[in-house]
Amino acid sequence: MKTIYTDAAPAPIGPYSQAKQVGDLLFISGQIGLDPATGQLVAGGIEAQTRQVLANIEAILKAAGKTFDDVVKTTCLLRQIDDFAAFNAIYATAMVSNPARATFAAVLPADARVEVEVIAQ
Repeated sequence: MKTIYTDAAPAPIGPYSQAKQVGDLLFISGQIGLDPATGQLVAGGIEAQTRQVLANIEAILKAAGKTFDDVVKTTCLLRQIDDFAAFNAIYATAMVSNPARATFAAVLPADARVEVEVIAQ
């Protein structure tokens, strides 16, 4: 098992890793719309936070030698399910491999509007 870490994504805000690689599988912890440079949630609502979440995921994938094409499963959490259409439109631009997915409404850390966790191979 290998811990994956990159400064191009936000440092964890709790006792967890950005990602763990076990064999060919990569497990990326839930990413919220934190700017890695400031550690603060980006302004601009669901669209801006979704773009930042995807940028954070892409940075971690890259650190592990992977791309969005390697993503096989995502779990997506939205603070308000009414944000689904706006989230989905942006998500679809990155997740071109159409991975398996579950989406839920949930209370999220740091008052985030969206959180996405990823499994890649």
